Amino acid sequence: MLTVPFVDAPIFTRSRALRPTGKVLPEHARSHNRALVLQTLYTSGARSRADVARETGLTRVTVSDLVAELIAEGLVIELGQREDARPGKPATLIDVDRGAFQIVGVDLSEHQRFLGAVVDLDGGIVARDEVACDGASGDYAVELVVELVRRLLAAATTPVLGIGVGSPGVVDPLGVVRSAPNLGWNDVALQARLQREFGVPVHVANDANVAVLAEHGATPLDDLLLVKIGHGVGAGLIVGGRPVIGGGFAAGEIGHVVVGTDGGPRCACGKDGCLEAWLAVPRLTAQLDAIDPESPGAASARDEILHEAGRRLGIVLAPVVGALNLSEVVLSGPAELLDGPLHEATVDTLRMRTMAEHNRDLRLRMTEQAEDIVLRGAAVMVLSGQLGVS
Repeated sequence: MLTVPFVDAPIFTRSRALRPTGKVLPEHARSHNRALVLQTLYTSGARSRADVARETGLTRVTVSDLVAELIAEGLVIELGQREDARPGKPATLIDVDRGAFQIVGVDLSEHQRFLGAVVDLDGGIVARDEVACDGASGDYAVELVVELVRRLLAAATTPVLGIGVGSPGVVDPLGVVRSAPNLGWNDVALQARLQREFGVPVHVANDANVAVLAEHGATPLDDLLLVKIGHGVGAGLIVGGRPVIGGGFAAGEIGHVVVGTDGGPRCACGKDGCLEAWLAVPRLTAQLDAIDPESPGAASARDEILHEAGRRLGIVLAPVVGALNLSEVVLSGPAELLDGPLHEATVDTLRMRTMAEHNRDLRLRMTEQAEDIVLRGAAVMVLSGQLGVS
């Protein structure tokens, strides 16, 4: 059921921009400069045109021209004259019109429900919604996503800038979900389907890659690995301030890495012993629920299951941490499962399997953004895709 509109804490913050991935070509200069103006205003707040020119290094003529264009599009507004004691005519302040548009964010990573929110440009949640998806797969799961987005668009109170979706599995740059075994999706053109259905810009990416965008804004580090544990298991990676996607768009797909040579549980992908088969929330929950809480040794049996899951995670993460010399790994998922024995076993395994002198400062921690992390990243993805703002 849709929650009535309300004001909530921001779900993303004004943060450092991700580093550009290539040289700015002359034919892209105008769009680059436009994004630079928007980024400056979005991050710093109200400024005069002269302030923006100084902070961006652009000429006053260029800034004035771009600001006129952005005002005409409803993205920037004039706030009136600055009140100060400077000599001469007071400057007119401008800012991003933060009430002009809203964003729809969708998180498909949970195993029992799809989550969504309508978000304003400053990250305040206008409305939340969700649909039950326990066991949904294939075309039916796609229809559930369409229904959730439809309800969220109806809850928006201003024009929608775009729709951001974090999906499990391998997702290419065109928003095609190449493979998501837990949802029974293969080559599902989710981005095109939603754009065709609603006529609004849509951005679809892997849920862990989306989540790490939100986490990057909350940490001063430019090298960051985030492990997202939900319906499946995946990782988002930022190295040198740049997201790492991979040539086949599958960077971070650690969930389907087979851990060890001792077999293990059957995975949804058909292999035995994948990390996801040891660690995904439905698998762990089912194992823990099978323990009789009144039986002798119930607590130690629970700890043993979580410890083994953490050990398997550490085995997979150790070569990544060692190869990239990472100083921080972030876990995102249910704290009641990930904190405690699982966390401790992961840390111990990492220490045993990496060179201590090179990784003595390694920190493994839980994200502080809880279940909203994919929604936060989805909003960041739309801001970046539509306005060049991050």
